[in-house]
This record gives sequence, structure tokens and C-alpha cells, in this order.
Amino acid sequence: MPTRLSQLFVRTLREDPADAEVTSHRLLVRAGYIRRQAPGIFAWLPLGLRVRTKVERIIREEMTAVGAQEVLFPGLLPREPYEATGRWEEYGDGIFRLKDRKGADYLLAPTHEEVFTLLVKDLYSSYKDLPLTIFQIQDKYRDEARPRAGLLRGREFSMKDAYSFDSSDEGLDASYQAQRDAYERIFARLGLDYVIVAADAGAMGGSKSEEFLHPTPIGEDTFVSSPGGYAANVEAFSTLAPDALPIEGLPPARVFDSPSTPTIATLVDLVNAEQPREDRPWTAADTLKNVVLSLTHLDGSRELVVVGLPGDRDVDLKRAEVAFQPAEVAAATEEDFDRNPSLVKGYIGPWSETGAILGLESATNIRFLLDPRVVDGTAWVTGANRNEKHVLGLVAGRDFVGDGWVEVADVRAGDPAPDGSGPVELSRGTEIGHVFQLGRKYAEALGLQVLDPNGKLVTVTMGSYGIGVTRNLALVAEANADDKGLLWPREVAPYDVHIVATGKDEAVYTAAEAIAAELEASGVEVLYDDRPKVSPGVKFGDAELLGVPTILIVGKGLASGEVELWDRRSGERTPLPLAEASARILSELRS
Repeated sequence: MPTRLSQLFVRTLREDPADAEVTSHRLLVRAGYIRRQAPGIFAWLPLGLRVRTKVERIIREEMTAVGAQEVLFPGLLPREPYEATGRWEEYGDGIFRLKDRKGADYLLAPTHEEVFTLLVKDLYSSYKDLPLTIFQIQDKYRDEARPRAGLLRGREFSMKDAYSFDSSDEGLDASYQAQRDAYERIFARLGLDYVIVAADAGAMGGSKSEEFLHPTPIGEDTFVSSPGGYAANVEAFSTLAPDALPIEGLPPARVFDSPSTPTIATLVDLVNAEQPREDRPWTAADTLKNVVLSLTHLDGSRELVVVGLPGDRDVDLKRAEVAFQPAEVAAATEEDFDRNPSLVKGYIGPWSETGAILGLESATNIRFLLDPRVVDGTAWVTGANRNEKHVLGLVAGRDFVGDGWVEVADVRAGDPAPDGSGPVELSRGTEIGHVFQLGRKYAEALGLQVLDPNGKLVTVTMGSYGIGVTRNLALVAEANADDKGLLWPREVAPYDVHIVATGKDEAVYTAAEAIAAELEASGVEVLYDDRPKVSPGVKFGDAELLGVPTILIVGKGLASGEVELWDRRSGERTPLPLAEASARILSELRS
């Protein structure tokens, strides 16, 4: 039986929801696919569930094709497995925690590595049981501070997560490649463009991590790419450090007055006016900016660190969060400066005439970390740790050293790719899949071992592979829409054909009913707009909004034996004889 629009649980909206920021959010709500329940939490209506099921079907087919087997875990999980791996604390405020009536701790699972590992440990004990890849499609929960963009960043979302288990690193490489290849087929079937980029593993850990990013202006991720094929998320980008320079013969550093120069711009103006160079003007890149950051560690303790970087660069907080994870990173507060009077705000530097100011060997005992560009032999203009005083010609490796290097500076178009493949460009994208070589992190923490061919226990090596089901659905909607509504690709559309009967003539509805029944009998999924007292304009508007790619109009043309085939994606409308309608539609669907 076709689905009758008169009976379908749906209400289309003519106005955009007030909180909708992006096209997919706006249209999925207006077309009656989803309905907001709370910030970042949505109910799925019949139309939305049909599309979601088809996205899941594609994923299941490709997972099965590479030998993965489906399981299903609960969303409510106990604390203990996550505590064993340290992630109960690492997640901080990012997860939903709760207690049962007996006071035991639980969480709503943000991810399932631990319980997958424990399940395999419970059932398998020999290398003969491996390799194994198992997966699930399950809801996840994360307490997003700022849920936004509808399904693109929610507090509840559906994911496919797969995990591979191998007894050797070579086996992990093969399992990883199989999943990576499957992902390429999945995104091709969904019609989503993607770029594979090197990524930071974050709280997941592991030795290798790659993201599949869908390039889109609304993306929250920034990635870089070079003409020679290098691609990486900015969080994983590695700065190409210059070679060290000779120190011998460089003039000594000297302090100079610098009134009213608390910013890099004012400092550059001053040195160009009063300390001019002979070869070229001073620029911000000649200055050493010393940024004070506050780190909040898992135990609640706070630590100040100072990062020295070229003055033409700013700290990218996302890169800083990766560099200092699992600590939370923020700019130092006024209270921090009050408690550390040796840090003269606006005039901070690593050196003074009385000795080192920054570093674990200094009087302040504040860690001083350097940008990779600050190599030995480079000379800088920087603060002298005295109000309205700066120092000229401060040489790295001679006048100051850091406690290490850190990648927190912003990445810019034109920066050299670390593999030497040319200058990078920056683009925006949204993560649609992520693959990790976890290695033995979780297996070691949870004691997952098997007997090898020699009867010795070896630790299993693992991979983790995630796809955001509901996020991908939203991005398909985002990429397939116009100003009138959705334009679903055929493979994920809620129905194959949308039949629209217009007018008051009973013969129209009889003919439309007959075509719907004939198509359904041939295995075609039909949505039939049989509403008798709704105007043609409203029906056509709903058809455009709902986005089924093939629309058949049965209306006034029936008097001359014709119906109209409407390709929603191209906009083309083609009259054809009523007797040929079903055969023509079946031919198009099969092609």
C-alpha cells in the first residue's frame, strides 16, 4: 500500500524555525523530518526515520562487505571501564553522568571503546579467533556546551562505530585499510564530497588518525592542503621549523625605553621610528610574543604556562587544547597576573638583566614553551619584564632557552607543508568519518590478551572507526537543497516517487490510485498526496519541500489522457501518456 499523505504523521511549516542557523536544520524541521525537543536533541518523525534507515542501510551493506559483524551495546554504561582507561576524568564536563538509586556511577556513552574491548576479552582467548571486526549503530551522548546547527552538533546523535581486533601490527594495518576503503564507498554512495586528512587522535589515543572531512562553508573544522597532496586538520598540522642559525658574532641584547607599547603593533611602530634597521623595516614577525595561558588539569589544579611565538602569529585555542590535552586551556586572568607580579603584562619576556624570568629553572618556575620557529640563533625584539621596557636582539639559544616546543600558533595560507609539498591552502569542512589505529592502549588498560601460536600471551592491537549517521544525513540535506526545499539523492530519499493528485475530479484520484498501486506492486516506494481539499499550489509547495526526486502529477491533463513527470532535482517537467506513466517511472528507477 502506498503511504497516503492524508494519513502521514507530518505537518509542513511555511516559516523557518527561529533557532535554525543552517539549511539542513531549517528544511528538515520545516518538511517534518525532525522536531526539536531540547537544545541539541531532536525527535525523528516518519519521514526522517525513512531517510535515516536508508543511510544506515548503506553503512551496514559496506560494513558487511568487509566482513564486519553487527552488535548492539546499551547507551547507559557503568563507570568502571571508563575509569580503568582514565577517560572518566578525561572527558570532564563533556559527558552526561548519573547515579542509580544505590549510588553507583553511570554515564550515557559518548563512545564505546571500553565495552567493545571487554566483550572481546570475555569471549576470545586465542590468535585463532582473530582478526575480528565488529560494529554497531547506536546513539551517543555528549554534553555540548553550545549545541548548534541542528543535527550537525547535537547532544544526542547516532553513530556507526566499528572496532577491529588483531594479534599483530600487520593485521591492524590490513583491518584499518579495509575500513578506510569502505568509508570511501559509503560517502560515494551518499553523494558527499570528502577530503581525507591527517588528524589528532584526541582522547581516543593511538598511533594514527585520519578524518574524512566534507568541504563546506558551514564546517567547524579547518583543514590545510598543499599542491603536492598533503592534507591535515589544523590541529594536526606540524610547523616546518627553520634551520638553526649561527650565534657567534651577534651583538649583545640591549634594553630600550618603549613607552605606551603594550601591543605588537605599537612596538613595531616604535622600533621603526627609533630603532630602524638598515636592511628593511621591522615587522611583527621580528617580535617575540609571550602569551600566558592557564591550564586546568583533571585533578582541578591550575598551572600557568607561557608560550613564546612570533609576534605576527596568534594562539589558536583549538591547537592549544590538543597540545595540552587533557587539560582545559584558557587565557590567563587578571587574578593570575596579580598573583605573579614578575609577569609584567604587555612587557613579558624570557630574560631580564638579572637573569632568566621564564622557565622551570627561573625564579618564577613557570614553564616556557617555544613555537618551532624560535630556533637557536634567531634574534628577537621582546619584553624586558619591566614596565615600558623592551629588549632588542635577544638571541634564542644564547640569551634564553625554552622548556620545550609546542604547536599552538595559528596556521595560515602559504605556510609550507611539513612534507615539503608546497604552500598550504586553508578550507572549511565538517567531519563525516574518523578512523584510528588505537594500537594497544585500551587492550593494555583492560587486559585484552590472546595466546599466540607459541602459547604465549600477546596484547591485542585495535582500530576504531566512526561515522556520524545523523550528521551525514544532515550534510546530505545541506548539499542537496534549493530555495524551495530538499532535493534528496535517490538512494536516501524517503520515497522513490511522490504522486500528486490535483483538482476535484474523482477520475484524477482513481487514476492516481491505480498508478500508485501498480508501482507499489513492482517494489516502488510511493508517497501519494491524496488530500482532497488542498489546493494544487499547496500540494506542489509541499512536494518541493519534501524533496522526493521523482514527482508524478495527475491533474487537469488527465482529460486528454496525459500526466506530468517532474524531476525535482533538475526541475524538468515532461508530459507523457497516462498509460506509459508506470513503465517510464520504473525504467528511470532501474537505470
